[in-house]
Amino acid sequence: MTEINTRIDHTAHAFDADLQEIARKVAEMGGLAEKQIADAVQALLERDAELAEQVITTDPMIDALQREIEEKAILTIARRQPMAVDLREIIGAMRVCNDLERIGDHAKHIGKRVVALSGDLYPQTLIRGVEHMADLVLAQIKQVLDAYASRDLQAALAVWKGDEEVDALCTSLFRELLTYMMEDPRNITFCMHLMFCAKDIERMGDHATNIAETVYFMIEGRTITDQRPKGDTTSFPSAFMQK
Repeated sequence: MTEINTRIDHTAHAFDADLQEIARKVAEMGGLAEKQIADAVQALLERDAELAEQVITTDPMIDALQREIEEKAILTIARRQPMAVDLREIIGAMRVCNDLERIGDHAKHIGKRVVALSGDLYPQTLIRGVEHMADLVLAQIKQVLDAYASRDLQAALAVWKGDEEVDALCTSLFRELLTYMMEDPRNITFCMHLMFCAKDIERMGDHATNIAETVYFMIEGRTITDQRPKGDTTSFPSAFMQK
Protein backbone atom coordinates (compact mmCIF):
# COMPACT_ATOMS: atom_id res chain seq x y z
CA MET A 1 0.00 0.00 0.00
CA THR A 2 2.85 2.34 0.82
CA GLU A 3 4.48 1.66 -2.54
CA ILE A 4 1.20 2.42 -4.36
CA ASN A 5 0.76 5.68 -2.43
CA THR A 6 4.32 6.66 -3.21
CA ARG A 7 3.75 6.03 -6.91
CA ILE A 8 0.54 8.08 -6.86
CA ASP A 9 2.27 10.96 -5.06
CA HIS A 10 5.13 10.87 -7.56
CA THR A 11 2.70 10.96 -10.49
CA ALA A 12 0.78 13.87 -8.93
CA HIS A 13 3.98 15.83 -8.31
CA ALA A 14 5.19 15.17 -11.84
CA PHE A 15 1.87 16.38 -13.27
CA ASP A 16 1.98 19.52 -11.11
CA ALA A 17 5.51 20.19 -12.34
CA ASP A 18 4.32 19.86 -15.95
CA LEU A 19 1.47 22.32 -15.33
CA GLN A 20 3.83 24.78 -13.64
CA GLU A 21 6.23 24.66 -16.58
CA ILE A 22 3.40 25.26 -19.04
CA ALA A 23 2.08 28.15 -16.93
CA ARG A 24 5.56 29.68 -16.74
CA LYS A 25 5.96 29.56 -20.52
CA VAL A 26 2.50 31.09 -21.06
CA ALA A 27 3.41 33.91 -18.67
CA GLU A 28 6.68 34.46 -20.54
CA MET A 29 4.83 34.51 -23.84
CA GLY A 30 2.29 36.98 -22.46
CA GLY A 31 5.04 39.30 -21.25
CA LEU A 32 6.70 39.28 -24.68
CA ALA A 33 3.38 39.99 -26.41
CA GLU A 34 2.63 42.92 -24.09
CA LYS A 35 6.08 44.43 -24.73
CA GLN A 36 5.69 43.88 -28.45
CA ILE A 37 2.43 45.85 -28.48
CA ALA A 38 3.84 48.70 -26.39
CA ASP A 39 6.96 48.91 -28.56
CA ALA A 40 4.95 48.82 -31.79
CA VAL A 41 2.77 51.75 -30.69
CA GLN A 42 5.77 53.69 -29.38
CA ALA A 43 7.55 53.13 -32.69
CA LEU A 44 4.50 54.47 -34.51
CA LEU A 45 4.27 57.52 -32.27
CA GLU A 46 7.97 58.36 -32.48
CA ARG A 47 8.49 57.28 -36.10
CA ASP A 48 11.19 54.95 -34.77
CA ALA A 49 12.05 52.49 -37.53
CA GLU A 50 14.75 50.82 -35.42
CA LEU A 51 12.29 50.03 -32.63
CA ALA A 52 9.81 48.81 -35.24
CA GLU A 53 12.46 46.39 -36.52
CA GLN A 54 12.89 45.08 -32.97
CA VAL A 55 9.14 44.44 -32.81
CA ILE A 56 9.37 42.44 -36.01
CA THR A 57 12.34 40.39 -34.79
CA THR A 58 10.56 39.57 -31.51
CA ASP A 59 7.84 37.66 -33.34
CA PRO A 60 9.88 34.44 -33.93
CA MET A 61 10.51 34.26 -30.16
CA ILE A 62 6.77 34.27 -29.51
CA ASP A 63 6.22 31.67 -32.23
CA ALA A 64 8.90 29.44 -30.66
CA LEU A 65 7.27 29.68 -27.23
CA GLN A 66 3.93 28.70 -28.74
CA ARG A 67 5.49 25.57 -30.23
CA GLU A 68 7.16 24.70 -26.91
CA ILE A 69 3.90 25.10 -25.00
CA GLU A 70 1.92 23.01 -27.47
CA GLU A 71 4.56 20.25 -27.50
CA LYS A 72 4.70 20.18 -23.70
CA ALA A 73 0.90 20.17 -23.45
CA ILE A 74 0.51 17.29 -25.91
CA LEU A 75 3.24 15.29 -24.16
CA THR A 76 1.61 15.91 -20.78
CA ILE A 77 -1.77 14.72 -22.03
CA ALA A 78 -0.18 11.59 -23.48
CA ARG A 79 1.77 10.78 -20.31
CA ARG A 80 -0.66 11.80 -17.57
CA GLN A 81 -4.05 11.31 -19.29
CA PRO A 82 -5.68 14.11 -17.26
CA MET A 83 -9.44 14.47 -16.95
CA ALA A 84 -11.97 17.16 -16.02
CA VAL A 85 -10.39 20.31 -14.56
CA ASP A 86 -6.83 19.06 -15.12
CA LEU A 87 -7.51 18.53 -18.82
CA ARG A 88 -9.15 21.96 -19.06
CA GLU A 89 -5.99 23.51 -17.60
CA ILE A 90 -3.88 22.13 -20.43
CA ILE A 91 -6.40 22.85 -23.17
CA GLY A 92 -6.78 26.37 -21.78
CA ALA A 93 -3.02 26.97 -21.95
CA MET A 94 -2.97 25.87 -25.59
CA ARG A 95 -5.84 28.20 -26.44
CA VAL A 96 -4.23 31.15 -24.67
CA CYS A 97 -0.86 30.67 -26.36
CA ASN A 98 -2.61 30.54 -29.74
CA ASP A 99 -4.29 33.90 -29.06
CA LEU A 100 -1.01 35.38 -27.83
CA GLU A 101 0.72 34.25 -31.02
CA ARG A 102 -1.93 36.02 -33.08
CA ILE A 103 -1.60 39.16 -30.94
CA GLY A 104 2.13 39.10 -31.66
CA ASP A 105 1.42 38.82 -35.39
CA HIS A 106 -0.75 41.94 -35.28
CA ALA A 107 1.97 43.87 -33.40
CA LYS A 108 4.44 42.74 -36.06
CA HIS A 109 2.12 44.07 -38.79
CA ILE A 110 2.16 47.49 -37.10
CA GLY A 111 5.95 47.35 -36.94
CA LYS A 112 6.13 46.69 -40.68
CA ARG A 113 3.91 49.69 -41.40
CA VAL A 114 6.14 51.93 -39.26
CA VAL A 115 9.14 50.82 -41.32
CA ALA A 116 7.23 51.56 -44.53
CA LEU A 117 6.35 55.05 -43.27
CA SER A 118 9.74 55.90 -41.75
CA GLY A 119 10.58 58.53 -44.37
CA ASP A 120 7.19 60.27 -44.40
CA LEU A 121 6.15 63.32 -42.42
CA TYR A 122 2.67 63.45 -40.96
CA PRO A 123 0.77 65.41 -38.29
CA GLN A 124 0.93 63.82 -34.83
CA THR A 125 -2.73 64.66 -34.23
CA LEU A 126 -3.68 61.89 -36.64
CA ILE A 127 -2.16 59.23 -34.43
CA ARG A 128 -3.67 60.11 -31.04
CA GLY A 129 -6.77 58.02 -31.62
CA VAL A 130 -4.64 54.97 -32.42
CA GLU A 131 -2.61 55.58 -29.27
CA HIS A 132 -5.74 55.79 -27.10
CA MET A 133 -7.18 52.63 -28.63
CA ALA A 134 -3.89 50.78 -28.13
CA ASP A 135 -3.71 51.86 -24.47
CA LEU A 136 -7.19 50.44 -23.89
CA VAL A 137 -6.44 47.13 -25.60
CA LEU A 138 -3.08 46.73 -23.85
CA ALA A 139 -4.81 47.29 -20.49
CA GLN A 140 -7.36 44.61 -21.42
CA ILE A 141 -4.61 42.15 -22.36
CA LYS A 142 -2.79 42.77 -19.08
CA GLN A 143 -6.04 42.30 -17.14
CA VAL A 144 -7.07 39.12 -18.91
CA LEU A 145 -3.61 37.55 -18.52
CA ASP A 146 -3.73 38.36 -14.81
CA ALA A 147 -7.20 36.80 -14.71
CA TYR A 148 -5.82 33.70 -16.42
CA ALA A 149 -2.93 33.43 -13.97
CA SER A 150 -5.12 33.90 -10.88
CA ARG A 151 -8.23 32.16 -12.29
CA ASP A 152 -10.23 35.33 -11.64
CA LEU A 153 -13.58 34.81 -13.34
CA GLN A 154 -14.96 38.31 -12.67
CA ALA A 155 -11.87 40.04 -14.08
CA ALA A 156 -12.05 37.87 -17.19
CA LEU A 157 -15.74 38.69 -17.68
CA ALA A 158 -14.97 42.41 -17.35
CA VAL A 159 -12.58 42.11 -20.30
CA TRP A 160 -15.15 40.09 -22.25
CA LYS A 161 -17.77 42.80 -21.73
CA GLY A 162 -15.31 45.56 -22.69
CA ASP A 163 -14.86 44.43 -26.30
CA GLU A 164 -17.73 46.65 -27.43
CA GLU A 165 -15.84 49.77 -26.29
CA VAL A 166 -12.86 48.83 -28.47
CA ASP A 167 -15.14 48.32 -31.48
CA ALA A 168 -16.74 51.73 -30.90
CA LEU A 169 -13.33 53.40 -30.72
CA CYS A 170 -12.28 51.72 -33.96
CA THR A 171 -15.41 52.94 -35.75
CA SER A 172 -14.92 56.48 -34.45
CA LEU A 173 -11.26 56.48 -35.46
CA PHE A 174 -12.03 55.29 -38.99
CA ARG A 175 -14.54 58.10 -39.45
CA GLU A 176 -12.02 60.67 -38.20
CA LEU A 177 -9.32 59.38 -40.54
CA LEU A 178 -11.74 59.45 -43.48
CA THR A 179 -12.40 63.11 -42.75
CA TYR A 180 -8.67 63.90 -42.82
CA MET A 181 -8.34 62.02 -46.12
CA MET A 182 -11.18 63.99 -47.74
CA GLU A 183 -9.87 67.32 -46.45
CA ASP A 184 -6.32 66.80 -47.74
CA PRO A 185 -5.38 64.07 -50.27
CA ARG A 186 -1.80 64.25 -49.00
CA ASN A 187 -3.03 62.46 -45.86
CA ILE A 188 -4.44 59.49 -47.75
CA THR A 189 -1.40 57.20 -47.67
CA PHE A 190 -0.65 57.73 -44.00
CA CYS A 191 -4.30 57.51 -42.97
CA MET A 192 -4.67 54.24 -44.83
CA HIS A 193 -1.72 52.82 -42.90
CA LEU A 194 -3.27 54.06 -39.66
CA MET A 195 -6.55 52.36 -40.55
CA PHE A 196 -4.76 49.05 -40.93
CA CYS A 197 -2.93 49.65 -37.62
CA ALA A 198 -6.25 50.38 -35.93
CA LYS A 199 -7.70 47.18 -37.35
CA ASP A 200 -4.72 45.22 -36.00
CA ILE A 201 -5.32 46.73 -32.56
CA GLU A 202 -9.03 45.93 -32.74
CA ARG A 203 -8.16 42.32 -33.55
CA MET A 204 -5.84 42.22 -30.54
CA GLY A 205 -8.87 43.17 -28.47
CA ASP A 206 -10.80 40.27 -29.99
CA HIS A 207 -8.02 37.88 -28.94
CA ALA A 208 -8.10 39.31 -25.40
CA THR A 209 -11.81 38.49 -25.41
CA ASN A 210 -11.00 34.97 -26.61
CA ILE A 211 -8.65 34.53 -23.64
CA ALA A 212 -11.42 35.73 -21.32
CA GLU A 213 -13.69 33.05 -22.76
CA THR A 214 -10.96 30.47 -22.19
CA VAL A 215 -10.68 31.50 -18.53
CA TYR A 216 -14.44 31.05 -18.21
CA PHE A 217 -14.20 27.59 -19.80
CA MET A 218 -11.37 26.56 -17.47
CA ILE A 219 -13.25 27.62 -14.35
CA GLU A 220 -16.84 26.76 -15.25
CA GLY A 221 -16.22 23.76 -17.50
CA ARG A 222 -18.43 25.15 -20.26
CA THR A 223 -18.41 27.91 -22.85
CA ILE A 224 -20.12 31.27 -22.43
CA THR A 225 -23.58 31.00 -23.95
CA ASP A 226 -24.31 34.74 -24.03
CA GLN A 227 -23.77 36.67 -27.25
CA ARG A 228 -20.37 38.35 -27.29
CA PRO A 229 -20.77 42.16 -27.02
CA LYS A 230 -19.85 43.78 -30.34
CA GLY A 231 -19.91 47.28 -31.76
CA ASP A 232 -21.44 48.48 -35.01
CA THR A 233 -20.77 45.61 -37.42
CA THR A 234 -22.24 47.55 -40.38
CA SER A 235 -19.72 50.38 -40.05
CA PHE A 236 -17.00 51.34 -42.49
CA PRO A 237 -14.26 49.37 -40.66
CA SER A 238 -16.13 46.11 -41.07
CA ALA A 239 -17.00 46.75 -44.70
CA PHE A 240 -13.55 48.03 -45.63
CA MET A 241 -11.47 45.36 -43.90
CA GLN A 242 -13.08 42.00 -43.37
CA LYS A 243 -11.74 39.95 -40.46
